[in-house]
Amino acid sequence: MNYRALYFIVILFFVVTGCSKPLPTLEKIDIEKWKGDKWGCLNNRLKSLPALIEQKEKLKGLSQDDVVSLLGRPDENELYKRNQKFFHYYINSKKCKSDTIAQRLSLRFNAMGFAKEVLVE
Repeated sequence: MNYRALYFIVILFFVVTGCSKPLPTLEKIDIEKWKGDKWGCLNNRLKSLPALIEQKEKLKGLSQDDVVSLLGRPDENELYKRNQKFFHYYINSKKCKSDTIAQRLSLRFNAMGFAKEVLVE
């Protein structure tokens, strides 16, 4: 193999891996408790809701993999037209208590796989 080609590949590898930004830190949110509170049944997500609303802009622009690394696997995901995808994290759910009003964090990803919209509904 040509040494110039090998040198180019090594430099390209470092440029590509060095350009990724670190995951944001969500202050006042215990991420491990968030991840462990599937469907919001333990009310740990509900306790984190005010801090999450303040910092939801930090989630915009993250890739799907980054969101899963940060918040854990979503409770639901939904495919939509034009290759859009939604991740839903329930703050509280009817699966836990039938008399509650479901509340969730929803992230909409564009066709490129980046969070375009973050809503608490």
